[in-house]
Amino acid sequence: MTEKNRGQLIVALDVDTFEEARQIVATLTDKVHIYKVGSQLFTACGPAIVRHLQALGKNVFLDLKFHDIPNTVAQAVKNVVRLNIPVFEKNEQDKRPGASFGAVILCTLHTSGGQEMLSLAAQIATKEAEAAQVMKPKLVGVTVLTSEANKANIRDIVFQRAQEAQASGLDGIVASGQEASFIRQKLGEDFIIITPGIRPPGSAVGDQTRVTTPSEAVQNGSDFLVVGRPVVKAENPSLAAESILQEIKQAKDSRP
Repeated sequence: MTEKNRGQLIVALDVDTFEEARQIVATLTDKVHIYKVGSQLFTACGPAIVRHLQALGKNVFLDLKFHDIPNTVAQAVKNVVRLNIPVFEKNEQDKRPGASFGAVILCTLHTSGGQEMLSLAAQIATKEAEAAQVMKPKLVGVTVLTSEANKANIRDIVFQRAQEAQASGLDGIVASGQEASFIRQKLGEDFIIITPGIRPPGSAVGDQTRVTTPSEAVQNGSDFLVVGRPVVKAENPSLAAESILQEIKQAKDSRP
């Protein structure tokens, strides 16, 4: 990714119901353009929540952390790609030529699944996207969860898994902001880094361990910043998102 596009905000819809998710998106209006759908919401709503976000013109980070035998993961990824085939609601407004339709732009797999699993998933994603003539979601490997303690060799573990992800044909990784700078230096500017565990100054850490502020993550080279509770659980989610966006902008403007 380019410096200009780096530091994009993703709001994590880590809620239990479709209605909760719908209200959050409606509240944030045009401030946020990418939403994370993880296991919590997907097991409650299934692909319907993805389709809802797409119909609103929002992009989706599908964070299901696939980890299984290679063929099973490859078939799951194939179906993720097919979510980018447009399906419109039965009303004239959505049927207009050029009507906005969002996409699944990012999808996670566990790097611990091994190179065979990762490589086959990457191959199938490319093949299916070409066959369906849709955009291929960027496949990113989960390295070490940000809830895990900060061990002495954590950077080495993240780097090893990041290297394997890149060698397998994945587009990037999920890693904490604390490892982002090192990964960026070693694996280049085009390798995507998604950083969860983002906590604005003064926010509660919760169950996260290796956290960074939005400013720190941008300075360290993260492409996407995933923020959940500091926005979703805020008294005023719109104001909380705006504050984070301002911090991101200031950090980007201050980069050399």
